[in-house]
Amino acid sequence: MELELSDTIKNKDEDIIIAVDSSGVKVTNRGEWMREKWRIHRGWIKAHIAVNVNTKEIVAIEVTDEQTSDGDKFEDLIEVSEETIGYDKIKRALGDGAYDTKGNFSFLHKKGIESGIKTRKDASTKAKGSPYRAKCVRERKKLGYDEWKKKYDYGMRWVVEGTYSSVKRIFGESVRASSNSGMFKEVIMKFTFYNMLLNWA
Repeated sequence: MELELSDTIKNKDEDIIIAVDSSGVKVTNRGEWMREKWRIHRGWIKAHIAVNVNTKEIVAIEVTDEQTSDGDKFEDLIEVSEETIGYDKIKRALGDGAYDTKGNFSFLHKKGIESGIKTRKDASTKAKGSPYRAKCVRERKKLGYDEWKKKYDYGMRWVVEGTYSSVKRIFGESVRASSNSGMFKEVIMKFTFYNMLLNWA
């Protein structure tokens, strides 16, 4: 069954705020006792998603193995989001400290997208490869975390976390496919179907 994520999106307004995050998905729900007893590790796969915080629609999904870091998929999520909802419509991107890299801040600045990425407490205020990140760090230090969080609606990240919980509750926490390509497609379809359920409700 071929179904494009963009076909499940109803809201394509401008000034959209998206939140990004990842979550692990079990490779199989069988043999838990055997893995524990014999220390057999079959691994996880990771679903990286971007969600429109106002509509709760999933606007991007990338599936990887468990070794891929969250920060490494950030640019892909932004680009897929733009393809899904249209270019120049994303106002801000929210992300936790896992996305706090110079490259991600510079990428957002190049795209003209405001950063809502939580920077580390001890982050340097010097440019060192990303003037935009340094500017964001200085602003957070000046405002304080609570005021920064309020200004950038950082608390809306709960929407992406809630999306993961909903998808796992409806479709289960594991995949049944056995091949890598099959598992990846299964995960993508689960999140795509969630958008359909959301808009049909």
